[in-house]
Amino acid sequence: MFTRQRPEAMALPHQARAEFRSGLVTPTSGWSHGYVQANLVSVPREHAIALRRFAVRNPRACPLLAVVGAGRFTTDLAEGADLRRDLPAYRVWSRGQLLGTRTDVVGLWRSDLVTFLLGCSFTFEPLLERAGVPLRHTEQGLNVPMYRTNRRCLGAERFRGPLVVTMRPIPAELVNRAISVTRDLRLAHGAPIHIGSPAALGIKDLSRPDFGDPVEFGPDDVPVFWACGVTLQEAVVGAKLPFAITHAPGHMLITDRRIKFAGTVPASTR
Repeated sequence: MFTRQRPEAMALPHQARAEFRSGLVTPTSGWSHGYVQANLVSVPREHAIALRRFAVRNPRACPLLAVVGAGRFTTDLAEGADLRRDLPAYRVWSRGQLLGTRTDVVGLWRSDLVTFLLGCSFTFEPLLERAGVPLRHTEQGLNVPMYRTNRRCLGAERFRGPLVVTMRPIPAELVNRAISVTRDLRLAHGAPIHIGSPAALGIKDLSRPDFGDPVEFGPDDVPVFWACGVTLQEAVVGAKLPFAITHAPGHMLITDRRIKFAGTVPASTR
């Protein structure tokens, strides 16, 4: 079902997590084809109810996979995983300021931290490849570009902020195929939220993403935008909590959960 030419695509989730635990830092796009990837956000327990409310109110951007109770760093989504060290990179925050990026947060973990795991669009990328839809960031060895938009999320107490999107250049003739492949995968953000003019989302320059890397377009490509889980991270940063931990954008938790797809993935005819 999935394209498996690259070694990282063939890695089982526990193998990928072991690589990251040993210190490998890399975006997880293209890793462990067929398995769900997840954003991570950890906040003090006193803010967890409001943050969950924010996620529920904004399901396209924040599809909840699991909420891990205070102090815990394991999840049924990934057997044997340690949420403190099995992602390639983490960000540590205090009052809206980035304190640093780390390869593990074991020494910073607190007994009051509640962890949110959200779906990620990297989950559906192997299906796009299987359908013959090129992924320019993968071809170019880059992290997917992500942008803050002018669309405001529904707030919950102190948590507010913009919708963040990922962007993938897709040949115009294949845009409908990309929509068909992704629309049923709601826990991976589902169908695109916008196609075409970035200005309609308030994005001034595609060559200057807020997160990730700029990518080169093919001659017939158009920009296609999906909601992104970094939206929750931005809400946490904007709330200026005394302490928070998030994944570094593009550096996800690879879970043991297999992709469940209700539709039919069209095989490439190219």
